[in-house]
Amino acid sequence: MLKFLLWLVLFVLCWTLALLALALWPCLWLLSLPFRVVEIAVEGVFVAPATLPSPPFAALSCGGMGPANGAASSADARIRLRLCSLA
Repeated sequence: MLKFLLWLVLFVLCWTLALLALALWPCLWLLSLPFRVVEIAVEGVFVAPATLPSPPFAALSCGGMGPANGAASSADARIRLRLCSLA
């Protein structure tokens, strides 16, 4: 609504400029479309890596195998030992 009121003020003060703006606005919009497509593509390139699941590095680390280093039992330590031997 505010844009329309501003356009009316411009029309009263300088009607040729207002009509020129009214006629050129669709052309400017059409010229800006390729830039909007590029914006969407670039944004997708930067957003896509954030949406990919990251590998669980803590589970893949082959550091200490004992219960003091995070393994709750000897069974957990054996599982982690098998995982590390596969890597």
